Amino acid sequence: MTFDEMRDRIAHGQGFIAALDQSGGSTPKALRGYGVEEGDWEGDEQMFGLIHEMRQRIIEAPCFGNGKVLGAILFEKTMEGTSGGKSVPARLKERGIVPFLKVDKGLEDEREGAQLMKQNPNLEAMCARAKDLGVFGTKMRSVIKSANPVGIKEAVRQQFAEGARILSCGLVPMLEPEYDITSADRAEGEKIMLEAIEEGLEALPESQQVMLKLSIPKYAGLYSGLTKHPRVLRVVALSGGYSTEEACSELAKNPGMIASFSRGLLQDLRKQQSDEEFDGTLSSAIDRIHAASVA
Repeated sequence: MTFDEMRDRIAHGQGFIAALDQSGGSTPKALRGYGVEEGDWEGDEQMFGLIHEMRQRIIEAPCFGNGKVLGAILFEKTMEGTSGGKSVPARLKERGIVPFLKVDKGLEDEREGAQLMKQNPNLEAMCARAKDLGVFGTKMRSVIKSANPVGIKEAVRQQFAEGARILSCGLVPMLEPEYDITSADRAEGEKIMLEAIEEGLEALPESQQVMLKLSIPKYAGLYSGLTKHPRVLRVVALSGGYSTEEACSELAKNPGMIASFSRGLLQDLRKQQSDEEFDGTLSSAIDRIHAASVA
């Protein structure tokens, strides 16, 4: 797929984006969920090797290339790896799946009710490498924990500022100011965040577009305007701690948003499953998430 073909697939495709981007801090938890205990590896190299084997198994599963998965978000080490005898981005595109790269370097400590992203001086170099490998876009996450206008606006401002750096490298940024779904004042805070996002979009040049990855809103339809905004390529939803069933039920109430689930996609996969069992389990999750995304 060319860059323009990838853009068209993301903008108009009927499906969802898989999140395969667990990084160093979240990898042990992801492996435990897959049935691999911490005593099964020694050191980071073996740990990352095991998570790469899991991701290869997902990428190569027959159901993963059935057209319902539009894109996949990758951890940097996954992007640099291989699957099916090719680089992971090339193999994904061969299967009709648009590759994205997670580019944030983790979170700062909470202040003013939000966790901003850590500084990323090597962002342009990461983007250049990703573009060389055929990646279409990026993803970066910050977290909002309370309806504090100062923290919310700063988190959104940082997302757009980093997004501008990514756009200058020729990639499409997926901005992810995640709102903690356990927050008691989420409904109020999401309205503040929406206003900040709209301000950021209006400041973008008309020729530029970003993607948005947001928590499924407390009140259905809150982000419907964003799904139609000319400077938004696509609005995707994170599962945010919901189970697959919960996330799909909530997402289906928000037409125009599509899924970008990690836990919601992977929660029932196990290393011990036969290839047939693995593909059947993954296929069931893909079908449920796809149905909620096109509802």
